[in-house]
Amino acid sequence: MSAHSSFSTWIDDYLAVRRRAGFDLKVVGNQLKQFAHFAEEVGHNGTLTIQLAAQWASSSSTGRRLTAARRIELLRPFAAYCRQFDPATEIPPQYLFGRAHHRLTPHIFTDEEVQDLLTACDELYPPGGLRGASCRTIFGLIAATGLRISEATGLTRSDVDLEQRLLHIRCTKFGKSRWVPIHPTTAAAMRRYVGKRDRDFSTGNTNAFFVFDYGRPASTRSVEYAFKILRTALKWRARGGHPAPRLHDLRHSFVCHRLQDWYAQGLDVDRSILALSTYLGHAKVTDTYWYQTATPELLAIAAQRFLRQRGGAS
Repeated sequence: MSAHSSFSTWIDDYLAVRRRAGFDLKVVGNQLKQFAHFAEEVGHNGTLTIQLAAQWASSSSTGRRLTAARRIELLRPFAAYCRQFDPATEIPPQYLFGRAHHRLTPHIFTDEEVQDLLTACDELYPPGGLRGASCRTIFGLIAATGLRISEATGLTRSDVDLEQRLLHIRCTKFGKSRWVPIHPTTAAAMRRYVGKRDRDFSTGNTNAFFVFDYGRPASTRSVEYAFKILRTALKWRARGGHPAPRLHDLRHSFVCHRLQDWYAQGLDVDRSILALSTYLGHAKVTDTYWYQTATPELLAIAAQRFLRQRGGAS
């Protein structure tokens, strides 16, 4: 492979190698192809350089420094791959545009907000239709299990065993599959949904577990759109770093509420967090810690534990 090979060819080879190792890389693949297109547009011919990497990283439509940092992050392993065949390849410094990950505080839903959200689903069009019933069950399922939205909408009928109270989550993020146990009340809510869904003759030809009206499978995009409609109708104000509460914040909320329950029960949180990490489908336990948020309730528990330890020490 010469130093003047097309970046597109190098990228295809790089992605093939990584995918054989088990990585999906859909987003990374698209981004790298955009990089190759950019290099062609600016007339670059030759080795991957820091200057070219910086030009592309800074060329996003938003112009955000965080976007530039994330582009550099995905270019670095590709540059390292290219250097095997072209020693002149320059690997961009890790923090050329700062850190690529900046955690904005999520909106941690209260139990009352979750209940208001589920109730509001009855107002979705068409009245009494499957759209409202599907969204209510999906929102409740995410709140009760911390599933990713794509995992909930991706469920098929064979993935759901309500007798054993198990969900089979197949090949989602990181290419992992797992079994997710659900609480009896969650299973009961899903049974009620199945009863309504199966009374609609238009749903018989789809394998999807969650179905909208006219037999259309509930997609991630359509469920997120419904959530935005309800969020506006409920006039929620964001408590966190995002402009408005997000559907994904239900997953963050699940983690925080689990921690509260464990502290209340006196469980060893450091040991329990490993089980939670597996339950959530995280590749490593540090991903689970990322979901923790210092809510007033958790801070109050921490303060009480500190005072007890301080009192014991004195």
